[in-house]
Amino acid sequence: MNRQLIRSYILLVAVAIFLFTVPVAFTLTKQLRDDTRQSVLREANTMALLLSNGTSTSCEALTEVATAYGDVQATPTARCDPKLPVPVADAALRRAVDKNEPTTDWGSDFVWGRHLEVTVPAKGDAAVRIVYSTSDMTRRLWQIWGFRAGLAVLVLAAAAAIGAYAARRITAPLRELNSMASKFSDGDLTARSPVTGPPETQTLARTLNQGAERLDTLVASQRIFVADASHQLRTPLTALRLSLDNIADGVDDESVREDVEQATAEVVRMSRLVNGLLVLARAEAKVAAAEPLVLRDIVDERLTVWRPAADERGVTIALRGSVVDDRPSVLASPGHLDQVLDNVLSNALEVSPDGGRITVAVESRADTVVLSVLDEGPGMPDADKARAFDRFWRGQGLTGRSGSGLGLAVVRQLVTDDGGTVALTDAPGGGLKVEISLRASPRSGG
Repeated sequence: MNRQLIRSYILLVAVAIFLFTVPVAFTLTKQLRDDTRQSVLREANTMALLLSNGTSTSCEALTEVATAYGDVQATPTARCDPKLPVPVADAALRRAVDKNEPTTDWGSDFVWGRHLEVTVPAKGDAAVRIVYSTSDMTRRLWQIWGFRAGLAVLVLAAAAAIGAYAARRITAPLRELNSMASKFSDGDLTARSPVTGPPETQTLARTLNQGAERLDTLVASQRIFVADASHQLRTPLTALRLSLDNIADGVDDESVREDVEQATAEVVRMSRLVNGLLVLARAEAKVAAAEPLVLRDIVDERLTVWRPAADERGVTIALRGSVVDDRPSVLASPGHLDQVLDNVLSNALEVSPDGGRITVAVESRADTVVLSVLDEGPGMPDADKARAFDRFWRGQGLTGRSGSGLGLAVVRQLVTDDGGTVALTDAPGGGLKVEISLRASPRSGG
């Protein structure tokens, strides 16, 4: 927008310069041409009078004036021969002698040529011709147009500088609003825009600030609710499980013990569902702003945590891709990638066969960094891939029997909040590939 405003200012000034300067320059050029013609014509008429007088004094005066003036030509008369070059017998000379009419020849239709030829009649079928060099006129012409061209360049440069300053002043409130919107989209709900500029932008800033205040209040309320729900739901479930365990320890009847164990299993499942819902609620209530994070550090940390669990089943977790050679940074909220990798690696480990292999790969693509997790499990039909991110949906090839069906829903929520995407595809050689595309940080060079 700044560039468009500056171009508009320069265009308006250029049009104004063209409309006012060019006509003046043409007028001055025409005036220079007319003045020169009149001056040379006047000199030629004076010399023609001296030639027509025919006295020896006039003839000598004509010769002296012609010698001092320059290139002057004259036809001799019976009473005066000034010893000057005789004009060529062309149409201009015949018109002056026969019709007694002066002629002016500029030598070119475009401005003028190298010489101006003025031919005037004299008495006794004589004529005088002055060949006037236009070099001085050409120099003055360049001065007229050059001065105005230089002045136009200076005025346009000043217009560009003033236009840049004015454009920045005009667009400053919009830049403030854009900065607030960028911070807001990254999760910084505390971002506010100063109420400055014209009334329209002030109204817009107030509206956005009010909306931000309301959203911040709603998110804060949701966070309070999540904290309260965590306390209110987890504590009774834990107490219920302890009570069931105590009952099981004090009951000798096998059928009652089986019922208590079944109830305990249901309580455990409910606890797992509550934990999953709380994680999903926290993901949806994201308030942290995205910041550059080194992907290698996060991947190494999470693989270190998960390798012992994989070793128990003989599953190998391997790391490959450009992340081994460089350290690309991605834009994400702190803690999000940890949860994403935990959920994806947990699912991959549950479906991997004993002695299998889980591969973590990273690839930089222009302004994105793609994080992939490949397993050697049974894979997933295309119809199930479209439903895998739904809440509580459990696919046999994706989650184990202990899964809650919320892992991939949490993954999609966290990745989407950070401006990325997640997709499921078939892994080469069988299995499932979870492909996570994240925004590359400008500092990472990705």
